Amino acid sequence: MSMIRDLRAVVRPSSRVSLRKESSPYDATRDPATTTAVVDCAVYRDGRRLVTEGGPLTPHEAMRLVRRDGGFVWIGLHEPNEAEFAGIAREFGLHPLAVEDAVQAHQRPKLERYDDSLFTVFKTVHYLDHDELSASSEVVETGEVMCFTGRDFFITVRHGGQGSLRALRHRLQDDPELLAKGPSAVLHAIADHVVDGYIAVADAVQDDIDEVETEVFSPGRKGTPRATDAGRIYQLKREVLEFKRAVSPLLRPMQLLSERPMRLVDPDIQKYFRDVADHLARVQEQVIGFDELLNSILQANLAQASVAQNEDMRKITSWAAIIAVPTMVCGVYGMNFDHMPELRWKYGYPMVLGITVALCLGIHRTLKRNGWL
Repeated sequence: MSMIRDLRAVVRPSSRVSLRKESSPYDATRDPATTTAVVDCAVYRDGRRLVTEGGPLTPHEAMRLVRRDGGFVWIGLHEPNEAEFAGIAREFGLHPLAVEDAVQAHQRPKLERYDDSLFTVFKTVHYLDHDELSASSEVVETGEVMCFTGRDFFITVRHGGQGSLRALRHRLQDDPELLAKGPSAVLHAIADHVVDGYIAVADAVQDDIDEVETEVFSPGRKGTPRATDAGRIYQLKREVLEFKRAVSPLLRPMQLLSERPMRLVDPDIQKYFRDVADHLARVQEQVIGFDELLNSILQANLAQASVAQNEDMRKITSWAAIIAVPTMVCGVYGMNFDHMPELRWKYGYPMVLGITVALCLGIHRTLKRNGWL
C-alpha cells in the first residue's frame, strides 16, 4: 500500500506534500478586509502536518488528500457568515442545526452528537486588566469556540476577539505522538486550553473580590466600618455571573466525554478528559463561592450604609435636643408680659443664661456618654 501511495504522489504533481513542520500562511487572526473566514487549513498524518509546496490548501483540497491517503484535516475559521460556511458544511456533511448554531453564535456550552460528528460549544473567558475597579468596569470578556469532530476532520469556528488557537496548534504540532490520536486529541487540547483559561481568570477575579472585601470591612473614621460604593460590588457580581454562565453548563459535556464511550473519541484520549472535568469542577466551585461571597459583601455594605445613616440621624437629633433648651427659654422671655419672674431683677439675665448653658452642657454630656455624639 505504501508503494501505491508513493506512485500516486509521483503521478499527481499537483498534490505534492512533505512532512516538514512549517507555519501556514493562514496562521493569523482573520483580517476583516479579507473575503475568507479560514484562519488555517492543514492535513495531519501520523501526527505531523503536511505542507504543500504549491501554497495553502483549500478545505476541499485538504479533504481530498485525507480521503485518498488517510490522516485528518483541521480547519480553523473565525466568525464565518452563512455563505462562507455553506461550502464547508456540504463538504463535511455537517448537520444543519449545528451549522446554524456555529454561524449565529451566542450559544451556551454544550455537547451534541450527530451520526458522523460531535458538535461542542466552549465559552472562552478573558480577564480585562483595569487600574481601578469602578461601577462600570468590565472584568471578563467572553467569546466562543465551536468544534466539529469527525472521523477524519476537525473544524473550529471561533467568535470574539479573544481565544486565538494559533499557539495551541503549534504546541500540538510539537507533540506528534499525541496528535497522531486524531481529531479527538485536538478536541481534548481545546477543552484543556479553555479550562486553563478559566483557572487564570478565577485567580484574577479572586484578587478583585479580595480588594473589595478588604475595602468594605476596613475601618473608616473613628474605627467604624466605611461604606463602599455598592455599584462596584454589583458590577463585579454581574461579571462573575457571566463567568458562571460559561463554566457551569460545560461541566456535564466534559463528564460525558470522560465517562461515556464514544465512537469518535479515542479511548486513550478519553482518560485525559477526566482531568479536564476535574479542573472544571474546581473552577465551578470557585465561581459559586464568588457569587455567594459577593452576596454577603453586598449585604454587609448595605448594612453599613444603614448604620452610617442612623449614626448621622442620631447626631442631628442630639444637637436638635440641645438647641431646644435655649430656644424654649428665649421663646418664653421674648413674650411681652409685664409680670414675669425675675424680669426686673438685675441678676435675672445672667442667671437665665447660666441655667440655659448648664442645661445644654448637661444634655450634651448625657448624650455623649450614651454614644449619640
